[in-house]
Parts: sequence; C-alpha cells; structure tokens
Amino acid sequence: MLQGDFYTVVNNQSNSGSVNALLELNPDHHIFEGHFPQVPVVPGVCMMQMVKELVEGFTGKKLRLSKADHLKFLTIINPRENKLLQADISIHSNTQQGFQVTAAFFMQETVFFKFKGGFVLE
Repeated sequence: MLQGDFYTVVNNQSNSGSVNALLELNPDHHIFEGHFPQVPVVPGVCMMQMVKELVEGFTGKKLRLSKADHLKFLTIINPRENKLLQADISIHSNTQQGFQVTAAFFMQETVFFKFKGGFVLE
C-alpha cells in the first residue's frame, strides 16, 4: 500500500460514482532512489496502485486489476516539480463482481496519466 507513505490524500470529494482527490507525493520516498536518483520519476506501476487504492477506498472492497483497455502515460511526474496531483476517477459497477473505472491524474493544464479498465473483487 502506497497511501500514507508514497502519497497522501490532501482533499477527497466522493459522490455517486466518482472520486475527486488532491494527492500529495512524497519526493523523499525510497522508490526515487532507484527511479531515478538525479531526476525522480513516478513509476507507472505506482500510478496504477494509486488508482486501485482510491477505488478500494471508495467501494470499501479489496480489488485487483482485471483489464486495462486504455493506459496512457502522457507526461512524466517528477515529484520535486509536481508534488500535488489532482485525481479524477469515475467508478461504475458493471457486474456483481467488478467495476469499470476511468481515471486521470493532472494538475492545471497538464495531464500526466489516463486509465480506462476494470477491477474485480479480490
């Protein structure tokens, strides 16, 4: 779990089928010692884990990724330059076993990451 160490939720607004959260990255996290020491970059797998954790928090269920229809890393996230991220996530129940999710991480005009896919109960 990355929440609380790699990132924290500064502000979270949830309503029927969506999560809008302001996230703060920890630029001193040990992951950046290897990814990469001089110019830290948030790994794509961490972005996916962040989406998963936010969706789990909204649904109250343990989930695992079942399908990634669209996964786009549009701009590198350097946590020293972009410590804050806005997360917008839409969550739709597509079966009793899972959820269809659309997510984006951005700040102001810069979109860093987009995802569309499915999660199933773990």
